[in-house]
Amino acid sequence: MTSSYLAPTYLALGRFGLGARRGEPLPDDPKRWLTAQLDRFEPKPPVIAAVPPRAEVAQQLADYLEATRAVPGLRQAAPPKPAAMPAAMAEAPARPDDPVAVAMKDQLAGLPDETRKFIQKSVRDNYVAAVGARANAALVTPAPFVERLVHFWANHFAVSADKLPVIGLSGLLEFEAIRPNVMGRFADMLLAVERHPAMLLYLDQAQSVGPSSRIGRFVALRGRKAGLNENLGREILELHTVGVRSGYTQADVTEFARALTGWTVSGLLRGPSARGIGVAGPPGEFVFADAIHEPGARTILGRRYDQQGEAQARAILLDLASHPATARHIATKLARHFAADDPPPALVARLEAAFLRSGGDLPTLYRVLIDSPETWSQPGAKFRSPWDWTVAALRAVGAKDLKAQQVAGIMNQLGQPVWKPGSPAGYDDIAPTWAGPDALVRRVEAADRIAARAADVTDARALAPQLLGDGLTPATAQALARAESPGQALALLLVSPEMLRR
Repeated sequence: MTSSYLAPTYLALGRFGLGARRGEPLPDDPKRWLTAQLDRFEPKPPVIAAVPPRAEVAQQLADYLEATRAVPGLRQAAPPKPAAMPAAMAEAPARPDDPVAVAMKDQLAGLPDETRKFIQKSVRDNYVAAVGARANAALVTPAPFVERLVHFWANHFAVSADKLPVIGLSGLLEFEAIRPNVMGRFADMLLAVERHPAMLLYLDQAQSVGPSSRIGRFVALRGRKAGLNENLGREILELHTVGVRSGYTQADVTEFARALTGWTVSGLLRGPSARGIGVAGPPGEFVFADAIHEPGARTILGRRYDQQGEAQARAILLDLASHPATARHIATKLARHFAADDPPPALVARLEAAFLRSGGDLPTLYRVLIDSPETWSQPGAKFRSPWDWTVAALRAVGAKDLKAQQVAGIMNQLGQPVWKPGSPAGYDDIAPTWAGPDALVRRVEAADRIAARAADVTDARALAPQLLGDGLTPATAQALARAESPGQALALLLVSPEMLRR
């Protein structure tokens, strides 16, 4: 059969890429096809360039914060939980048959008007638009391998848009800090991420004050205690760089938090306090505020840092980026994502050595993945996450130019709302998290809806060998042949074991 292809092609398309796209030619040389993508990735395709810019998003947040300062207690109003936020953000009343919209309406009902309006506008105009841009870029990208890597790194450096100030900025972290650096050095990506307003606001770094800083001493004279926040320092060590098993201590976390004081965001503080701290300016820009920086040398992981001001935390980050424990941590996560839930030790060691040898050059790691036998063995070893499966299913039917609301709604239904993992650890990358019975039922329901829109132009029986090649099992082929309708056949294909795994 001319449309059939061997396991290497199937793995290149599904495990490294985002799944075969209907109508696209199959690669003749899978490894060469993957390697070529490293030179043709587009960091800012038109669909992503069209999302609302950071200045606009941050100005909306600044206006909201300014408005709510005039109303006592308003800023403390909690936004709704992430489970319902991505869907049905239009001002029109929720349809009775749309449970997500009804839930969103109920959650917003108890909030003050200013908070409710801000959440609605930020989610509708910014968050949902960014989700749609991410999905549509993934559907038609000429470099699906690199696009997958963007998603990998965005989950590694996770923020969660269930926090009100981060709603509109979460997608911009991926678009502004991850995409431009995915083909560069790990150190550059690390610096870009930790300086991004989404990360600084998500982990409460923007208001972290050194106790011995000018503002810290001023506050202490008035009988109050300055607020040193350790969130960012802790998560950089535990999640972003050396990892929890590297041997860092609580003292290292506290010292790092002191070094990071002064890293904040401009334009989101107003009045005398903002002038005192020195963070006035266009909303949403990284700024270093010396007035809240803890002075003095810091010692972290046994190394002393005498640098002053912003340079101190930067020097620490650069050392963490090249630390051997960081190399192993990153190598383990890449091996888990591209080979198996239980990362093959030989692949981890190979990636770790390449990281250290290259100084954290990311394309070097990607080439190791392409050239390693472990990533080309055990087809189907990885269970697709809801995002991974949704993109693969939509690519399979040739979808493009999807409505952003549609994508956000599907991801909400499947339990993996984009940029809303609920914790800095991001979403799990192992099968038990996503392969439960309830989760599979939701995928069947989503497959039915996708198939209903595409069945008229998609013959599942002809499509199956194009998508799966020799990976198409007799059981799946028989199920497609016995389907009662084109729509049922397509839905069965989309939730077949071959499509659920990569």
